[in-house]
Amino acid sequence: MSKIDYDPVKNSFAGIIKGSNKLRRLFYFLLDMFFLRSWHMRRILLEKGGELDRQGTWSLLDAGSGFGQYDRFLLEKFEHIRINSVDVKEDYLEDNRHFFRDEMNKGRISFEKADLLEYVSKDKFDAVICIDVLEHIEEDERVIKNLSNCLKRGGFFLMHSPSHYSESDAGVENSFVGEHARTGYSKDDIEKKLIEADLLPEKTHYTYGYWGRLSWIISVKWPMIGFNKLKLFAIFPLLFYYPVVLPFCLLMNLADVYTKNNKGNGIYSLAMKI
Repeated sequence: MSKIDYDPVKNSFAGIIKGSNKLRRLFYFLLDMFFLRSWHMRRILLEKGGELDRQGTWSLLDAGSGFGQYDRFLLEKFEHIRINSVDVKEDYLEDNRHFFRDEMNKGRISFEKADLLEYVSKDKFDAVICIDVLEHIEEDERVIKNLSNCLKRGGFFLMHSPSHYSESDAGVENSFVGEHARTGYSKDDIEKKLIEADLLPEKTHYTYGYWGRLSWIISVKWPMIGFNKLKLFAIFPLLFYYPVVLPFCLLMNLADVYTKNNKGNGIYSLAMKI
């Protein structure tokens, strides 16, 4: 099976939504709907963030914020949150600064270019999220330790990544996704690395189980392959494709969220700083 490169597709979408807040809001809606990891992450963030928000002002580090979709979600849901959002891509950061400029003026969020391998913060955060980032970094243990050092004792760390089961989509390749430094993590692997960084795992769970993986193949994988081959010309056939498959894919996503998957192509871990 040939590899898929997400970056060219993401960059194409970044170009489309650049400078348009309406298109960006639509893009966020589509990301939340299509990408199952967002279903899992938002569910956990609502629970943990709600606990912190009831106590007053709290701080969160978004390590590898990308398009800023989780920042938008957190700012909408939690009145007392303060976010420091970092990424290595300056163009993404500039777009985020433009979209979130009102919230930046209120002091609710800031954006900073940073390499997580070298990241040091003078501030200590109540929470750190690192969603679909670690699989891109060879020295992941170093990054996990850097992020752990940014956390207050008792603060929570939430990560998501492909799991080692995702190699089933790689065929003879090392990874189905071209930009990944590794196929993914097992439960034992990620929990070991977290513990070594003074992070005590509270819950580690496989995502993209049977139903989630099937939904991903139909709603994300096949369309992404089309985008890689046809670029923006793939949009027209997808206008007919998605109305047929989307209702079934959403039901499969919902089933994945409420299923205790024994295995799955994704994995998340929620941990506490000790």
